Amino acid sequence: MGELNLLPDHERRELIEDLVVEEFRSALFMTDSEVFSLDVGFFDLGLTSLRLSEVKLSLERKLGREISTAALFGHPTAGQLIEHLCARSVS
Repeated sequence: MGELNLLPDHERRELIEDLVVEEFRSALFMTDSEVFSLDVGFFDLGLTSLRLSEVKLSLERKLGREISTAALFGHPTAGQLIEHLCARSVS
């Protein structure tokens, strides 16, 4: 995570967005040709609570920091979660 904070803002955001989208696409078994919307709720996309927990754990490992369950429910789309993670990554 420390290395992530050394990146310029736009590169950090791009990396976080790529990681989040990759995890959600994988959890949803999406192909590269399928469109992933950043503005659709996790459960509306078809995720279950268990699958969302798996995404959370994977993102925590990749980002090197904890993501609270409250953050997931308080930011219920990938776009909102990305914004939240970007805002918190600068601390």
